[in-house]
Amino acid sequence: MCVRIDSYETKEHQAYVRTFLNGRFENSAFCLLAPNGQDWLTRAGRGPEMVLGHRSSVIRMKTVAAQYAAKDDVKQAIVQDFHSVRQALNVASADQRVLVLVSGSKVETDNLRSSLRSVSNDDRIIGRFHFDFDEGDEWRKTVTGNKAGPGIVAIRPGEFGLDGSVMKQLSLSADSSEIITTLLAANSEFAKTTKKKVYSSHVSRGNKLGVYFESVVPYGEDRDGDGRIDHLGGKGARPLPGSRPRP
Repeated sequence: MCVRIDSYETKEHQAYVRTFLNGRFENSAFCLLAPNGQDWLTRAGRGPEMVLGHRSSVIRMKTVAAQYAAKDDVKQAIVQDFHSVRQALNVASADQRVLVLVSGSKVETDNLRSSLRSVSNDDRIIGRFHFDFDEGDEWRKTVTGNKAGPGIVAIRPGEFGLDGSVMKQLSLSADSSEIITTLLAANSEFAKTTKKKVYSSHVSRGNKLGVYFESVVPYGEDRDGDGRIDHLGGKGARPLPGSRPRP
């Protein structure tokens, strides 16, 4: 089981990360879990190489996965969803992926959560996009080129994940084949027109422009596990500016 936790979004997420790091909080944690999401199949650490080793990580994961044959249709796995479009844009920008936003009423978005499963888990789509569902209109203030009304919107995230622009927009009644074709076209265009980010220069440019993404909880790590973020050092800590590394 693989879970990506956006750990600066909620206190609950940070508390969950601590369960894998003996009470400490750091910006990443890795552990192989059983399909029930509870049982540990390996020890935990900061990343795959610390738990499985640099050379054996993929082999170990394949070996473990082979012990848990799928009991249901993996094509029906639930569709990704974020806490907010704001967060979704930020993560999509960091990962340099097209964001697929399903915008509509609660009834409409709830229906799409089921019908979009075959789309999001299609071999041509999975891992290449981020998905989000939203019932409001706040996102329209930061995403340009959007059409009024509900829809399935392919969004190019801005350089720093604070805004975006519409690449393609479909009605909520579009069939799966049309959605897949549209998303693949958007992804192809995105890949051709998007320069790969270089972390150091990207951060430097963000600092010069004064870019800052306000988080829900304080940025930083608690490496000594005392329950407080180590902004200014301390046992096992390093100096931190108190701001999130830019995407």
